[in-house]
Amino acid sequence: MNRSWSRTTLSIAGAATALAVLTACGGSGDDSSSDAGGGKGTAAKPVNITFWGWAKGTKEVVDAYNASQKNIHVTFEETPSGNAGGYAKISNAIKANNAPDLVSVEYPQLPEYVSQGGFQDISKYVTSDVKAKFLPQAIEQTTLGGKNWAIPFDAAPQAFFYRKDLFTKYGVEVPKTWDEFKTAAAKVKKADSKARIGTFFPDDPTTFQAMVWQAGAQWFKAEGTTWKINTTDATTTKVADYWQGLVKDGLVRSDASFSPAWTNSLKTGATIGYLGASWGGGVMKSTLPEQSGKWAVAPIPTWDGKPASGMLGGTTFAVPKNSKKAEAATEFAKWMTTTEDGIKARISSGTSSAFPAALALRPAAKKAFDASFYGGQDIYQVFEAGGSSIKQGWTWGPATGTTNTTLKDQFGKVAGGGATIPGAIKAAHDATVAELTKRGLKVEG
Repeated sequence: MNRSWSRTTLSIAGAATALAVLTACGGSGDDSSSDAGGGKGTAAKPVNITFWGWAKGTKEVVDAYNASQKNIHVTFEETPSGNAGGYAKISNAIKANNAPDLVSVEYPQLPEYVSQGGFQDISKYVTSDVKAKFLPQAIEQTTLGGKNWAIPFDAAPQAFFYRKDLFTKYGVEVPKTWDEFKTAAAKVKKADSKARIGTFFPDDPTTFQAMVWQAGAQWFKAEGTTWKINTTDATTTKVADYWQGLVKDGLVRSDASFSPAWTNSLKTGATIGYLGASWGGGVMKSTLPEQSGKWAVAPIPTWDGKPASGMLGGTTFAVPKNSKKAEAATEFAKWMTTTEDGIKARISSGTSSAFPAALALRPAAKKAFDASFYGGQDIYQVFEAGGSSIKQGWTWGPATGTTNTTLKDQFGKVAGGGATIPGAIKAAHDATVAELTKRGLKVEG
C-alpha cells in the first residue's frame, strides 16, 4: 500500500456485526457530477468503463459481458496479482487521480483502501435484494462502518487437498481434527522420510491468518473511535504454538507458496497435501495435470471436529474514488458476480474454478467445472459445507499492508530458527499499533 496519502483523524463507525472501518474519507459514490458517461448508459449512448484485474478467466468474463448488451462497454487491463504489484499499481493510480472505474481487491486489503479514502461508498447500488443473493459472511466482509464498499465475488472457504493414492499407500487416514493432522503428518514422514503432509508458507501470512480465523480469534475490532487489537489471546496462541511445533519437528515443509520448490515437491510426491481454499481446485488442476485422478478434497481439519472455516483470500470488486461512473461499474460487477453467464465465462478459461459468494450460482459453477482431475468427486459439496461454516466476526485491520509485511518478514526466519511464529505475531502487533498511531488513530492492545 502507498502510505504517502494525506491522512486525517478519521471517525470509526463500530457495530457488533459490522466490520469497523474509517468512513470519513471514503468517496460518496454520487454520480451527480458525472460526465456524459454517468449512469447505466443506453445502446445509443453507451457508458465506457475501465476495469483492472488479474484472476484467471477475467478476460473471458469481460468479452462475454460486452457481447451480452450494448449499454455499457468494459475495457479490461490485466494487472499483476495484488501482492505481485497489482495493489501498488492501484494505489499509485488513485493517488494520481487516474485510476480505472473498477478494480479487483481481496478481502484483507479492502479496509486499508477504504480507511485511506481510496474507494467509493456504493451502498445505494447494493440494495437489500442484491445483498440477499450473497453468502452473509461475504457481505459482512464488504460492509465497513455500515456502508457497502465492494461487490463480493467468491467466498474462499478453507479446504484440504490431498493425494488419495499416497494416503492409501502410507495407511494414513484423512484428518478431521488438528490433533489427527499432526498424527497423520508424523505417519507420512515415518512411511517416507522425504514426504510431508503439507507446507508452512513463510511468504503468505493470510494462510496462517485463515487458521487463526477458523479457530475463532478476532485480531481487530473497532469500538467507537478506537481500534482494539488482540493478537495474544488464548486462541491465537494455541494456533501459533501448534504450527511452531509442526515446523520445529519437521512435520511440514517450509516453502514459498506456488514457488518452483513447492510445485516440484508436489510433482515428485514429496508433498502430498495442501491446506488451501476453494480456489485451489483450479490451481491444483492446472499445476499438476499429469496427476489427474490422484487428488481429492476434504474439509479443513478443525480443533473439535465440528465444521469451521476461515477465508483464505477471496476477491471483491470496488470503485476507486476518482471514478465518475460508479453506477455502470457496479452494474458490471453485479453481472460478474450474480449471473450464470458471468460464472460460466470465468470457468470457461479451463484453468479456473470458482466458489461464488452468490448462493444461486453454486450449481452453475459446479456444472461448469470439470472435476475429472479429482476422480469425479463432488468437490463443491466440500466447499458448500466450508462456506456455510465460515466464522463470522473476523475483521481485517486498516493497516493490512503493515501487518502482513511484518509477518512475512518474520515468518521467513522461522524455519531457520531465527524467529518463532509467536514472536512474529508480536512483531506484527507492534508494527501495526505503531502505524495506526502514526495515522492519528486511537489504539488499544
